[in-house]
Amino acid sequence: MEIIRKNRKVDSIVKTGKPKNTKSILKKDFKKNWFAYLLAIPVVAWFLIFCYGPMWGVLIAFKDYKPLLGFAQSDWVGFKHFVDFFQGPYFWRVVKNTLLLNVWGIVFGFTAPIILALMLNEVRDGKFKKSIQTITYMPHFISLVVVAGIIHIFTADEGVVTQILQLITGKDYTSLLGYSSFFRPIYTFSGIWQSVGWSSIIYLAAMSSIDPALYEAAEIDGIGRVKKMWYITLPQIAPTIVILFIFAIGGLMASGHEKIILLYNPLTYDTADVIASYVYRRGLREASLSFSTAVGLFSAVINFALLWITNKIAKRTSEVSLW
Repeated sequence: MEIIRKNRKVDSIVKTGKPKNTKSILKKDFKKNWFAYLLAIPVVAWFLIFCYGPMWGVLIAFKDYKPLLGFAQSDWVGFKHFVDFFQGPYFWRVVKNTLLLNVWGIVFGFTAPIILALMLNEVRDGKFKKSIQTITYMPHFISLVVVAGIIHIFTADEGVVTQILQLITGKDYTSLLGYSSFFRPIYTFSGIWQSVGWSSIIYLAAMSSIDPALYEAAEIDGIGRVKKMWYITLPQIAPTIVILFIFAIGGLMASGHEKIILLYNPLTYDTADVIASYVYRRGLREASLSFSTAVGLFSAVINFALLWITNKIAKRTSEVSLW
């Protein structure tokens, strides 16, 4: 944007002999691209109403908010709810579970779409490639409630996953969702099954922009497919990988609470209870609105800090960043 502004300023100097201010540039640009500005109005309105408008509500994290009294008459309590959360019995459990579930997701879930995209990029049979893409995309369009139901059926006492595990280990298991040690693998690998095809689209799009001359030159030099993937494809899509990795790190303290709430139970709280599910229980089921808002605000601040640090490191090491 800075380069564009400088170029426009230079153009205006060349054409008129004196620099134009930002207001005149915007006015001229609006006249030229008024339809694009018109299309942007609903998007801007949506963000203002549903994203920025409700942000003032985080102030109830610093109040003893009571709906009957309203926001103005509820008492200010400062950082009381934050202190209660930090000193509470579930603080380390929910923070540890949130971090571990997301680390599992990054280690296995982030790399799976890249591997799938690399493999699909090497497939020369068009029908076979489309078939694989369709099969891997389909789980993305299944409702999360249905996905949770399928997981419950497959991991039940007589479920196919339970039976296979019994054959491999020689041990008898009841429902796998009743074991806290199985929750992280079930959550992570069911998530990969659900999103690997959809997430690979952006990498396939990035690969489609690679210059074919690079592959032709590599073939002339006698380089095999694996080396072409390693020395041509991966470096070419590296900026896309870095950007998506920054987003993944920025969500390290957040988890999809809907799926966790549908899958977990008191037997698996040791490994399944995360910040989002804890906020759900305290906020909606126990009506502790101020406390749950404080916990949510803590999670959001940590996520923003992680995003900022990761973006800064990426900018220094790879010159690819969000800003």
